[in-house]
Amino acid sequence: MDKSPSIHRFSPAPLVGPDVRDRRTMTRFGTILRALTATATAITVLTAAALLAPPADAAPTGNFDWPLHPRPRVVRPFDNPEHDWLPGHRGVDLGGVPDEAVLSAGAGVVVFAGTVAGKPVVSVDHPGGLRTTYEPVTARVTPGLRVGRGTVLGTLEPGHPGCISPVAACLHWGLRRDREYLDPLGLVRVAPVRLEPVGRRDRGG
Repeated sequence: MDKSPSIHRFSPAPLVGPDVRDRRTMTRFGTILRALTATATAITVLTAAALLAPPADAAPTGNFDWPLHPRPRVVRPFDNPEHDWLPGHRGVDLGGVPDEAVLSAGAGVVVFAGTVAGKPVVSVDHPGGLRTTYEPVTARVTPGLRVGRGTVLGTLEPGHPGCISPVAACLHWGLRRDREYLDPLGLVRVAPVRLEPVGRRDRGG
């Protein structure tokens, strides 16, 4: 009888080496890192969009702009008389300099470019029955020409009555709807306004 000690043979369970565990851990870590990076990027983009977007209550830009750039000083405001035959100021005087470019306040069609009572005048018709006038302006446009907002109509001349010192030249800027004079500053105010004459009164009688 063989008395030598018996040898028990067994197959050990397969062990996962450290390198395999590390690779799996790194794979999971990479997945989590990519997800976090994507989330952070999305947050950054949304935040930037929110900062760059205008506020919901921002006023619209509008279809009209100042006829002189940079924004001029209002030397004399609009003063509509109670009756058509009374004296007043049916427009506004804007401070400028001689030979300064005078721009169309809005898109429209030039309907007049000539002289009225010895003063050079340019008139532009706009949609909605509005007409803007500019004087004293040496015209660079002709009647029938379509213009856009900011199109050069001509150059400003000195000598407008009531232009106070030290302003070198004044642009008389007028606005009408049909035969009714309106305050042209209503075209360029930030808040929407109704284009009604200041101090409008009943003209019947």
